[in-house]
Amino acid sequence: MPRKKTKSLVRDIPADRKYNDVRVARLINRVMLNGKKQLAEKIIYDGMETAAKKLKQENPLEVLNQALDNVKPNVETRSRRVGGANYQIPFEVRGQRQSHLTLMWFVAAARSRKGMPMADRVAAEIMDAFNGTGSAVKKREDTHKMAESNRAFAHFAR
Repeated sequence: MPRKKTKSLVRDIPADRKYNDVRVARLINRVMLNGKKQLAEKIIYDGMETAAKKLKQENPLEVLNQALDNVKPNVETRSRRVGGANYQIPFEVRGQRQSHLTLMWFVAAARSRKGMPMADRVAAEIMDAFNGTGSAVKKREDTHKMAESNRAFAHFAR
C-alpha cells in the first residue's frame, strides 16, 4: 500500500440526505459508532440546527462550514531523523489530509466535552469553532505554533 493516498484509494462518499453535502456526510461517518448511522445523523443535524439557532443564523450548513474552516490546518510538523537527531519539520497540509485532520480534531473536541448529550456537545463545538474559540481551534493554533517555531528546520523537507 502506498504511503500517500492516490486517486484510486480515495473513496467517493455520497452526500448526506438532508443538506446534500459531502462534508456533512464525512462528519456523520466520523461521529458514527458501531454502525449506527441514523443516530449519528440525528446527532449532527440536531447539533447543527441548535448551533444555528443560538448564533441567530439562517442556514445551519453555512454555520458548520464556517466552523470547520476555522478548524482547518494549513501546516503541520512531521518528525524526521537527520543524522542522530529527530527534527520536527513543518509541512504544508493539503486536500484529503486537511479535511481528515479537521474532522478528526472537531469530533475529538466534541467528545471530550462531558456532562451533556452528544448533540449538545456538537452544537457547543460548532458555536465555539464558528467564533474562533474552543479546543478544536486551539489544537489548530498549537499545530501552527509548533510549525512556526520549527520553521528553521524547513530546509530538511524533501
